[in-house]
Amino acid sequence: MSALHLVPAAPQSVRPGSGVTPARRLTAVPETPGSPPAGPTQPDAHEKPLRAVGEKGEVCAITRGTVQAAIEVLAGTRPIHQLARRLDQRCLASLQHRAALTRRLASGSSPTAGRLHRSPAVRSVRACEVAAGIYEASAVVVDELRVRAVAVRLERSNQVWRVTALEIG
Repeated sequence: MSALHLVPAAPQSVRPGSGVTPARRLTAVPETPGSPPAGPTQPDAHEKPLRAVGEKGEVCAITRGTVQAAIEVLAGTRPIHQLARRLDQRCLASLQHRAALTRRLASGSSPTAGRLHRSPAVRSVRACEVAAGIYEASAVVVDELRVRAVAVRLERSNQVWRVTALEIG
């Protein structure tokens, strides 16, 4: 039986000075008996090697997205139901209540109240495993007026990460 291996093909020519790096393609090459198996090739200088993301990296990514979405809910630019799958019921109700209070404050006479939670950006995320399947994470969020700290507790149940505590400073 013959097997096919995928190996990088020769790059296509690109016009000089276009500033575009050629895309790498894979070509199927039949395996010949007695030849060494085709393994991974060395990446080009402009390519970053792929690496597996561990559980801590996954938690940090989930925290980053959840915190960004929660701040956008407070700003009124994202509907709260988009977080229903990630937050437990208590956190969801608390965030909904705080968003209503923020909207009420923004409609008042304060000149800075209308700019609360505008243009948020998550600057950094740190996570720490406190028990098997339970992480606590912190995030730093910058908006137009100030820098905020956010604390999150994530618990894994049925292979899904759920936020069981969300504190926005």
